[in-house]
Order: sequence, then structure tokens, then C-alpha cells
Amino acid sequence: MTPPGLDRRGLWIAVGAFVIWGLMPLYWHLLKAVPSLQIVLHRAVWCAVLVAAWLALREGRGWYRTVLAQPRLVAMLALSGTLIAVNWGLYVWAVNAGHVVEASLGYFINPLLNVVMGVLFLRERLSPAQWVAVALAACGVLWLTFHYGSFPWIALCLAGSFGLYGLIRKFAAVEAVRGLGVENMFMFFPALALLAWFEFAGEGGFVSLRWGGWIDLLLVLGGALTAIPLIFFAYAVRRVPLSVVGLLQYIGPTLQLLLGVLFFGEAFGRDRAIGFAIIWTGLAVFAIDGVLAARRRVVAQQA
Repeated sequence: MTPPGLDRRGLWIAVGAFVIWGLMPLYWHLLKAVPSLQIVLHRAVWCAVLVAAWLALREGRGWYRTVLAQPRLVAMLALSGTLIAVNWGLYVWAVNAGHVVEASLGYFINPLLNVVMGVLFLRERLSPAQWVAVALAACGVLWLTFHYGSFPWIALCLAGSFGLYGLIRKFAAVEAVRGLGVENMFMFFPALALLAWFEFAGEGGFVSLRWGGWIDLLLVLGGALTAIPLIFFAYAVRRVPLSVVGLLQYIGPTLQLLLGVLFFGEAFGRDRAIGFAIIWTGLAVFAIDGVLAARRRVVAQQA
């Protein structure tokens, strides 16, 4: 049953976005014959083409003019585009290098990191429960660092780059998909130039079909796989309460973790399980506090 007043279509579109993100490791695994950097470059090029085409159909060819007329906004989107490119690159490399479980940890940590960034940069105040959640997440990361045998730099870099990306996009006053289109404009030409260089140097395989036509098709569709969940997400957040979206976002890393252990066969021993359990406890505290706070706001509005 969908709760009263909740947009059912928006809810299912949000679920669809997070499921796509959660199953992405399977897609990038199909492209393991392609160097990770070239996967990211193709992802940037084809995402730019598809998003620009979609915006042109929806808003006409001048969709980017209102954004480009604001230099400060352009600079912010250039920086956010760089951050999301770094995030993409590290994520694809992590999947194809056998670090799916650690990559999932990054996206489990990300919501709590967003809370910390809100305190540091937006002067937001945390409730006691949120402080407990952040402390538990920090303890979980420390446990993994000292007991897993290596610093979880992949997880923290993924969480940090995506967290900073979200922070910049919060300040950037632009519609979500249009902002994505401008971000991709900054990545399009450098990515296209690098791909051309790889092809002429004999290190690429797209034009020559060295990887096969099936792989070429998957590289092109990878742009759609990038754009579609972002468009879904932009649609859903305008129609579904953020407290609900905040809970749904754990679908993605949960699926990634399950794929890492059950499909890719990555190790998930006792020490990893304890570290993840501590972090999940923090997430549970954070989620429950968010739901209770949302209910209190509804009661106050109805009073």
C-alpha cells in the first residue's frame, strides 16, 4: 500500500533509479575488456549527447543559453562536472578491479557525510540522534581501517567526491537535468579528444571494432545508463518527500554489496561484517530519526 498523499508514480520512479544504480556493477563487468579510463570517457561522451538531445527536444536548442549567461553558475557546474567525472572513473575502476564491496561502502557512508557537510558548510545543526549516527559511522570506518588491513580509500573517495558534488549542486541554482547537460558539455570535448587519441595511437577499439560490435553498443548505451537514473531521480525528488527518498537511496549500495559478495565472489569475512554492521547501525539511527522528524513536522502543520 502506498501511504496517503504519496505520489505512487514518483515513488516507483525513485525506486527504479536506485535499482539501476545498484545493478550497474553487472553492466560495467560486461565491459571489463575495455580499459576503465576509456569506459569513463565513453560514458561522458554518450551521456552528453543523449542529455543534450533530450533537452533540445524538451526545451529547444537554446536550453543552455540561460545557464551560460551566468558565469558564476558556469564555474560551479564546471567544478561539479569534474567531481562527478572523478567519481565515475573511480567507481568503474573499482568494479572491474574487484572492489565492489568497498565501493558499496562509499555509498552507504555518503548520506552521513552529507550531514557532516551540512554542519561544516551550511551551518546546519544536528540532532543528538544524528550525532550518534555520525559517530557510529566513523567508528565503523575506523574498525575497517584497523581490522581489514588497509585504509578504505576507495569508499571514502567515492563518498567524498559525490558528497562535494551534491554540495555544489545545492548552491547551483539550476534545474537538475539542465545542470547535468551543462556539466557534460565541459566533459564532452576533453573526453572526445582523449578517445580520438587512444584510437589513433592504436590503444582504442571502438572505431576499429577490435572489442567487437556488441561492446561498442554497450559503450554507447552506457551513456543512457548514466542519464536515465539521474533524470528519474530529478523527477522523483520533486514529487516524493525527501525523507522517503533518503530511505530509498540505500537500495543502491545494498544491491551493490550483494552483487559483490554473491556474484563477484568478494570476501566478506567477520571483520568486514562487524565494520559494516556498525555503519548500518548508524544508518538505522539516522533513518529512524529522519522519519520521526518528518512525522513531527506533519503533525505540527496539521495542528
